Amino acid sequence: MSKLLFRFVKQAASLAQKRCAASPTAVSDPTGHGFPGWKHVTLHFLRVHMDATYREIVDWASEMDRVRGLLQLSRTAFPAPSTLYRSFERVPMSIWRGFLRESANICDPGSHGAIDATFFDRETASRHYQHRSDRHIRTLKTTALVDTDSCAILDIHCSAHWPHDTQTGRRVALRNTEKIESLAGDKGYDDQSLRDALRSEGVRPLLRHRLFAAYDHAHNARLDSGLYGQRWMAETAFSAIKRRFGPAVHPRAWYREFRELVVTAAVYNLEQALKQ
Repeated sequence: MSKLLFRFVKQAASLAQKRCAASPTAVSDPTGHGFPGWKHVTLHFLRVHMDATYREIVDWASEMDRVRGLLQLSRTAFPAPSTLYRSFERVPMSIWRGFLRESANICDPGSHGAIDATFFDRETASRHYQHRSDRHIRTLKTTALVDTDSCAILDIHCSAHWPHDTQTGRRVALRNTEKIESLAGDKGYDDQSLRDALRSEGVRPLLRHRLFAAYDHAHNARLDSGLYGQRWMAETAFSAIKRRFGPAVHPRAWYREFRELVVTAAVYNLEQALKQ
C-alpha cells in the first residue's frame, strides 16, 4: 500500500476517533454489538477516497496489513458490506457535519470565506427506480462555504428543491460567523438583510450588488477587489471535487445523498491537508 494512502487512513482514523469520542452513542451500534463506531467512519472515509463500493472497500481493507493494524481488526473481523451500509445511515447528519468541521480545521483555515453553489447529478439510479419512487428532481443544489487560504470546505448545504441563493446563503453564513471575518459572494447573494445580519455578527460582507441603478455600480466599486477576487476559490473547490469524485451522487435516498456529499467534502479536506 502506498505511503500516501496509509497517511490518509491514519489521518482519517485520528479524526474519527476524536469525533466519535465526543459523540459515542450517535455513531456506535445501538445494540451494543460489533466494534467501535470510529472504525466504521474510517472505512466510510476510505470508501469515498478510493471510490469503491461497500463490498469492494471491505475486501480491499481486509487485505491491507497496515490498515488492519491501524483498525485493530483481523482479516475475518471486518464488517459485512450490509453492516457498513446500515452504519452510514445510522450516523445522523449533525455528526457528519461535525466531521466536516474537524477536517476543515486540519487544513488550518484563515479568516476569509467565499460562498457559492453548484449542482450534482442524481440520475445514476435507473429510470425504473426513478419512476417507481416518483423522483422528478434530477439534480441537487449544493451551497458551500470555502476558506480562501486553504481552499478547505468549512460548511455545506444540500437541497433537492433548489432554494434561492439568498436563502441557503443566509443559513450557511450565519451558522459559521465565528470562523470568518469577511465573506465574498456573487450577485446571487445580493440581500441587504443578509449584509446587516453579517455585520451584526462582526463579519464584513463582500456581496456584489445586482445592477438596478447608478448607486449599485458605486457599491460594487467600493468592494475590496483583493478579497472579493478570491471568490473563485469556491468555484475551484467545486471543480476539484467533481474532477476527483465525479459530478453525480450515487445513493438513491435523498438523505443518503446529502450524507454522501458531506462525507465527500470531508475527504476532500483531508486530501487537501495531506498536500500542505
